[in-house]
Amino acid sequence: MGKVYLEKNVLEAAKDRLSYIFDQFEYVYFSVSGGKDSGVMVQLANMIAEEKGKHFDLFTLDIEAHYDATAQFITEMEQLSQVRDVYHFCLPFYEDNNTSILQTQWLMWDEDASDKWVREMPANAITLDDLDESLYHYFEQANGNPDKFMKLFPKWYKESKGTDKVACGVGIRADESFNRFRAIAFGKALYEDKKYTTKLSEGVYNFYPVYDFSVEDIWGVTALYNFQMNHIYELMWKNGVALKDQRICQPYGFQQRQGLDQFAALEPETWRKVVNRVSGANLGNIYAKTSLLGHNGTEKPENMSWQEYTVFLLESLGQYAPLLRDHYYRKIKILMTYYEKKFQMRLEDMPDQAPSKKEQDEDERKWHNWQGVGKAIEKNDFAFTTRDYGLTKKDEEELYELHRRFGKVLGLNEKRQKAYKNLVEKWEE
Repeated sequence: MGKVYLEKNVLEAAKDRLSYIFDQFEYVYFSVSGGKDSGVMVQLANMIAEEKGKHFDLFTLDIEAHYDATAQFITEMEQLSQVRDVYHFCLPFYEDNNTSILQTQWLMWDEDASDKWVREMPANAITLDDLDESLYHYFEQANGNPDKFMKLFPKWYKESKGTDKVACGVGIRADESFNRFRAIAFGKALYEDKKYTTKLSEGVYNFYPVYDFSVEDIWGVTALYNFQMNHIYELMWKNGVALKDQRICQPYGFQQRQGLDQFAALEPETWRKVVNRVSGANLGNIYAKTSLLGHNGTEKPENMSWQEYTVFLLESLGQYAPLLRDHYYRKIKILMTYYEKKFQMRLEDMPDQAPSKKEQDEDERKWHNWQGVGKAIEKNDFAFTTRDYGLTKKDEEELYELHRRFGKVLGLNEKRQKAYKNLVEKWEE
């Protein structure tokens, strides 16, 4: 708590901001994501509201595909003593899916995929059937975009309360990203010239009570007041994720996908559901195995070529283990480069089906085919021994990184070859 803001540390400044907002606005709601920042903001607000005899509302846009620990934490926030109304939306919004070129977006709470939902619908969920006419109008205006709906909701909130002004608390910190800093620092219209506010529309204001906190400040306040926390952060810390890199947002985004493999280590059951949820029918059946390097035991769908199926397998791996996907991509590139240099064999020359063994013996070029590559990935042939390769130093480095991230989930002990056993012994030493 060493940072100073107008001769006050950030904690005291945040409490003063919250007190000011409660004095100025009769209707206040806080946007809760289940993350550490919004969690501290809401619990500080509850302290101040209790002191002042005030109440507030909560807004949650449930993305469906998040940790069980996050869902539990949101429920805990909804049960705080000064919370009045809870707007817990479970609506069919689209989110980007940057793990696949086959399915570039996915639809949360999709009724047609209810058998694959990552979580059951919460008891207090507000669904499409629960929206009144005016709120449904704003849902349609959002056109499937959750961010647009979040910006439109306060207009409805103001209308429904029949008041001239409302305030929405947002738990973002300026030091977390440039875009977040810009949203706060360059707000064109403010409330009463307060730098921690932004005017969204007539009578509608965002305010950012913890905007100048560092991540250390967030955890410092959590410890100081013994606040409730999302325990997924504790698991992330134990799994070696630095404080600055800990994220709980939707898992398929451009940056978030880099931490998608955390699901496997932190909440294996959730991970299996997440893998099954997006990008491809039967994906859960393909990868519902006990270890990362286990034999997939799958069969190619009839409507796919072996080339398409190989790409599909790589994309599927990329949803929960990008490092493993990238490893196989590198091995395939080495194989292709060899055939291009030796036989001037281009990518489009590579046959889809594996010819007979006799044909392969007569012409080495025919041994290079998509079926062989696809089956190697199916078997999780890490070294590509079925393609006549061995375990290289680069392979060992990549395998060690996977071992560091996944531990026993990797399933390296299931590999029977001597090279893998030697590596395990070496790491144990």
